[in-house]
This record gives sequence, structure tokens and C-alpha cells, in this order.
Amino acid sequence: MKKSIIITVLFFGLIAQAQVKKWTLLECVEYALENNISIQQSELDVDLADIDKNQAFANFLPNLNSNASYNINTGANINPATNQFENTTFRSANGGVSSGVNLSSGFSNWKTLQRAKINKIASEYRLDKMKDDISLFVANSFLQILANREQLKVLRAQNVVTKENLKNTQDLVDAGVLPQGDLLELMATDATQAQQIIAAENNLFISKFGLAQTLQLRDYENFDIVDDEYGLVSAEILNRQASEIADKAKEEINDVKIAQTDFELAAKDLQIARADYFPTIRGFVGYNTRWASTQTNPFTGENIPFIDQLYLFDGTSVGFQLNVPIFNGFSVRNNVQRRKVSVERFKYQLEQAELDLENTVYQAYNDAKNSKKTYEAALKTEEARRLAFEYAKERYDVGLSNAFDFNQSRTAYENAQSDVVRTKYDYIFRLKILEFYFGLPITDLN
Repeated sequence: MKKSIIITVLFFGLIAQAQVKKWTLLECVEYALENNISIQQSELDVDLADIDKNQAFANFLPNLNSNASYNINTGANINPATNQFENTTFRSANGGVSSGVNLSSGFSNWKTLQRAKINKIASEYRLDKMKDDISLFVANSFLQILANREQLKVLRAQNVVTKENLKNTQDLVDAGVLPQGDLLELMATDATQAQQIIAAENNLFISKFGLAQTLQLRDYENFDIVDDEYGLVSAEILNRQASEIADKAKEEINDVKIAQTDFELAAKDLQIARADYFPTIRGFVGYNTRWASTQTNPFTGENIPFIDQLYLFDGTSVGFQLNVPIFNGFSVRNNVQRRKVSVERFKYQLEQAELDLENTVYQAYNDAKNSKKTYEAALKTEEARRLAFEYAKERYDVGLSNAFDFNQSRTAYENAQSDVVRTKYDYIFRLKILEFYFGLPITDLN
């Protein structure tokens, strides 16, 4: 019975392990865009901008307010119904409704609405930029996992060869063909490689851990990406001119768009500030009524009923209010001057953003071309080191070379293999960045 339980637990454990999800790059990016905290915060900024826009629309509407009050008066007080002083105790109430509308304010409301619309667009650009930044970060993290995993495979394969050589050398030392020092040299190499494998396993886990955190996942231990073997992505983007990519980037990348909307917002702020120079005209209409407990009919001497007082003592008001700014301690003037300075500042920031984008694209283009050359050089070096290692192995196997020289050749070959892995994924990421500036999806690694 106990044996059956153990077998059952192991069986379901293997099934659970087999069902661990393997994430693709596209899935990682899409999940990050839906769950990343920074993106969610940027979405809240868009919501706030939308509220501001709705309020700017509402500023054109008339307001409508009502009021009511109830009082118990003692001593000498003005009766609200008769407007006469009465030295007695009485109760009174009044109420009314009023409405007002802004008829003219130097187009301030109109400019505020325009600003709110631009601010909504700016917040959407910032959200898009945040998504772009997260997508790039996820892609880089994904490629780093691939590089670390391939590096680990290389180290393990190298250690397999070392262990085989160690076994063969042990036989030759036992036979008296090779000295004990050759065996010790290989044992040291095996131990060094074991340390390198442990470090590579740790680097792989850390890179997976980092990507899982970016995705807001908590199951760090089981997080993993697909086991597909990725080759080089298409290098067609390098066939285009850097200037063409830079022009396209100005349409696709949000940095310049954000700088442009910031400049437009500053210009609108200046227009709104200038509106304070103009008079404002406001129309209003109101209705009010009142009641007092001591109000009596002058003919009968009887108290006037509550309902009758409401229409006997009611009144309406209709009018216009004109405010003309004459002198306000230069506050309007100075505010306008501050807005002018702000416009100039954002104008320079826009120009700088365009220059920075051009510089970034040209740098990325140059990096991609150089990374291609570096990768191709690494491949040639690896092939040369492989041939040198095979030659050194042949000499070592027949006793024409010692273990130290053999290990030197092997180390050079292993370093060359590691360089190929490193330069390969660096080249892929450089190409993906360049494609990103050109508006191509970063999630395609085929």
C-alpha cells in the first residue's frame, strides 16, 4: 500500500512538472503590457486626462444651484418677509434657485478645452512610450535568458569532453605513458569547469527571475521560456539607410511626439494666460421666495398661510455681470511672461528630442553593423580555435604535447565558443532595436 502511494505521488509530480508553462517572447510581452505596474499607473494618467477633458467640456454649460434655510429668531431681527425690524420671537425660511453662464472670458474656456484634448493625446503617447520601454526590456531579458541557457549548454558540453579526456588520461597515466602531472592538470580543468557551470546556472536563474518579476509573476522557481533553438533574425533592416530609419523613427517613436505635445501644451497655457487681459461677462437668472411665522394679513389680521407666502413674497432676478481687469499688481502680465519662457523651454526640448532621436538611431545603426562584424569575426575565431584544438588534441593523444599546452588550446577554444554565444544574441538584440525604430514588431524572433 505504501509503495502504491509513493508511485502515485511521483506520477502526479511528473505530470505537474510536464505541465509547467513555457513562455514565448510574444506571450511575455503581451502579459507584461497587461500586468506591469508602471503601465497600469500610466493608464491611470490617461483616465485623469480624460476626466480633465470632460470637465473642460462641462465649463461651457450653465450652472444650476438651489438654496434653502430655516431660522428661529429672537430679539430685534429683520423679518425676511416684510424686511422690517421685529423685536419678538419668530420663525422664518427662505429658498431659491439660480443659474449662471459664462458669456465671454477671452476664449479662456475654448483654449482650456483645446489644452485638455492635447493633454489627453500626450498622456496616451506617454502610455505608448511606457509600453515600448517595457517591450524592449522584456525582449532584452528574453534574449538574455536564451544567451545564458546556450552558454550553459556550451559549458556542459565542454565538461563532457574534459571528463572523457580525464578518463583516457587516467588510463595512460596508469599505463605509465603520461606523467601524473597531466592528470592533475585535467582534474584542475574539470574542477574549474564545474565552477563555471554553477555560475552559469546561477546566471540563468537570475535572468529568469528578473523576467518573471517584470511580468509580475510569483512562481519564480517554475518560470521558464520555450526551448526553441533560435537562429539569427533577418538582417534586412541593415540594407536601409540610417537617415531613412531616423525619418521613420520620428513617426513611430513616442519621445518626439511627447516633446511635441508638451510644446503645444505650453503654447495653450500662454493663450489661457493672455485671456486674463480681457473682460469677462457672465449672465445669471434667479428665483427666490421666503416665509415668516409672524406674517399677517393687513385686512383680516390673520396669519398668512405658508403656501400663500411662498408666492406672495417671491421674486426673480435676471442680469449680467461685467468684470474688467484694470490693475492686479502685474500678476497677469508676469504670468504671461512666465508662460512665454515656458514655451521657449519646451521648444528647445522638442528640438533636442529630435536631435537625440537622430543620434540614437544612427548609434543603433552603427552598433548593429559593428555587432554583425563582431559576430562574424567570432565565428571565424571559433573555427580557427576548433582546428587548433583538434590539432593539439591529436598531438596530446600521441604524447607529443603536454597537458598544459593542451589545456591552453582547449581554453582558447572554449572562450571562442562563449564569444560566439555572446556576440550572437547581442547582434540579434541590436537588430531588433533597429527594427523597433523602423516600426517593426519586436516580438518576432524568426
